[in-house]
Amino acid sequence: MEYRTLGRTGVRVSQLCFGTMSFGAEADKTASKAMYKKVRDIGVNFFDCADAYTKGKAETILGELMKGERDNLVITSKCFNNIRGDINSTGGNRRHVVMAVEDSLKRLKTDRLDVLFMHRFEKLAPLEEVMRGLEDLVRAGKVLYIGASNYAAWQVAKAQGISEKNGWTKFDVIQPMYNLVKRAAEAEIFPQAQAEGMGVITYSPVGGGMLSGKYRPGVQPKVGRVKDKQEYAVRYSDDWMLETAGRFTEFAEKQGIHPVTLAVAWVAANPAVTAPIVGARNVKQLEPSLKSVDVKMTQDLWDAVAALSRTPAPATDRLEEYEPVKVRG
Repeated sequence: MEYRTLGRTGVRVSQLCFGTMSFGAEADKTASKAMYKKVRDIGVNFFDCADAYTKGKAETILGELMKGERDNLVITSKCFNNIRGDINSTGGNRRHVVMAVEDSLKRLKTDRLDVLFMHRFEKLAPLEEVMRGLEDLVRAGKVLYIGASNYAAWQVAKAQGISEKNGWTKFDVIQPMYNLVKRAAEAEIFPQAQAEGMGVITYSPVGGGMLSGKYRPGVQPKVGRVKDKQEYAVRYSDDWMLETAGRFTEFAEKQGIHPVTLAVAWVAANPAVTAPIVGARNVKQLEPSLKSVDVKMTQDLWDAVAALSRTPAPATDRLEEYEPVKVRG
């Protein structure tokens, strides 16, 4: 297992981050424990969670599993969504963020989060309110570093400017979606992160299963996130994505690499990415993702995979100024 520095924090994290979204949902306690043991055995020390995952059950299970080795792990969680049920238990306002973090710490059985992500961008309260709330949590020692998930580049930039002006803690980590059929992050988010020295942990490297080898034009599994969950069905609804998935599967098979393994390795090789988040329902489903650390990703291989998909234009939309991605060396 390779270990990488999480942006400018100086914290060393495994090249894969294990995502716990399935804990308490598709994965019961037994399956969750087995996956936790599996990733720990191969050296994963980086875990991603959120209070919204099964309404706190994922945090509770993770808290039980990491008992006795908390200080050896880098733990992230997120807040924004309403899991309490009352009208004020949502959003990025200071009141809710503080309450949400205190609840997360209880469920995780820890006294601090290594990284707290804002799960969404706050639209009701001023961004100053959000950043001040995060600053309060850092000063209280309940959160060590802060991050932004599902933020646009301009939203991150605005937040950083507010923190700079007030002498508050800045975002150190971002968590965008990124995979072969969702490459918008290459246009602005990744360049911004590299310029500002922010860590990047990407989610959905297999596209909700789209790049797992199960999806091809005219062939789709009976069950799966893209089939079963409305948000995934909308997210991956374009025909070209299914066509890309089919071409990718054929390419991976010709290379003798499991599609999931190649999909994760491709994401991890982007120099802007600190670690992709991988998760599963059980150990068997998880194993191809873990094998991605053994793939030797050359520039030629990365380019060949990238060519199967649509390359996003640079933020200026001046195609003649596009700079090809140089794989992590």
